[in-house]
Amino acid sequence: MHRAPRSIGLPPCRGLSGAAPSWQAPRMNTFGQLFIKGHVWLYRSSGGKRGGSIKGMPVLLLTTRGRKTGEARTVPLVPFVDGDDYYVMGSMGGAPAHPAWFLNAEKNPDVEVQVGADTWRARAVVLPEAERAKIWPRVKERYPNFADYEKKTTRVIPVVHLQRQAN
Repeated sequence: MHRAPRSIGLPPCRGLSGAAPSWQAPRMNTFGQLFIKGHVWLYRSSGGKRGGSIKGMPVLLLTTRGRKTGEARTVPLVPFVDGDDYYVMGSMGGAPAHPAWFLNAEKNPDVEVQVGADTWRARAVVLPEAERAKIWPRVKERYPNFADYEKKTTRVIPVVHLQRQAN
C-alpha cells in the first residue's frame, strides 16, 4: 500500500528546473547558506585579504537588518565602484525575485559596509530609473555576468547606492 509522504517541516518541493513556484520567493539551499557564512567569516577574520574577490571581481560585505526579525544579516556582494561611490546590484543570479538583502535594505536602509579592513555605516538608496539607466550599462560592461543575469529574468535588477554616513 502506498502512503502519501508526511510533512516533516521541509521546504516546499521545486520543479524539475529547480525553480520555486512563482508565488514563492526563492530560498537559498543549506549549502549556499553555509558557503556565505564561511565566506563572511573568512573575509572578516582576514580584514578582506581572503574572500575579497570572486572570479577576479572585488567583494564587499553588506550587513542589513532582517525585515521580519531585525537580526543582522551579512552577505558578500560584488560592488560597482565609481570613484568614492559604491553600488550593489540585486541580481540574485537572474532569479525571478529580489534577494533578501535587497528587501531588507528597502525596509531599513541603514546598513553597514566592509571593504577590506575598512568598515562604515551607509544609507542604501535604490536608484531611480533615470539614475540606474546611467550606471547599469557601465556595470554590464565591467562585469558581463550581470548582462547574463538580466537576460535570465523579467524583473528590473535594482541598483543600490551605498551612501557613506558619518560615523
